[in-house]
Amino acid sequence: EVQLQASGGGLVQAGGSLRLSCAASGFSFDDYAIAWFRQVPGKQREGVSCISSADGSTRYAASVKGRFAISRDTAKNTMYLQMNSLKPEDTAVYYCAADTARLCILDSGSWYNFWGQGTQVTVSS
Repeated sequence: EVQLQASGGGLVQAGGSLRLSCAASGFSFDDYAIAWFRQVPGKQREGVSCISSADGSTRYAASVKGRFAISRDTAKNTMYLQMNSLKPEDTAVYYCAADTARLCILDSGSWYNFWGQGTQVTVSS
C-alpha cells in the first residue's frame, strides 16, 4: 500500500526557511514520479515542484524557482522541499504526491494518484 506522510510545516517570518519532509512507503522513488503541491482555501491546488523517476529531472513553478529545492533520499524513502526566502504568498497547505508515471508534471494534481495528508505553512509579513 502506497502511503505518504508530510511533515515540517509551521509558522515562519518572511525571508525565513522551512524544510518539508514526506516519508513514503509502499513504493520506490526509482519507479514513481513525486511532487509537492500547495493549496490555499478557495483557490485551485498548485503544483510547486516535482521529480521524474525516469531521469531524476526536476521542475518548479515559476513562483518558487530559485527559492525552493526538491530532493529525495532513496535510502530513507523520504522526499524533501527546502523552502528559502519565504514570502507571505507562500502560505498554504502543502501536500506531497506520487504516481506510477515516470515523468512528472506540475498540473492541478489530477496526474497524481497518491497523496499525503498535508502540512500547513504560514509565512508572516
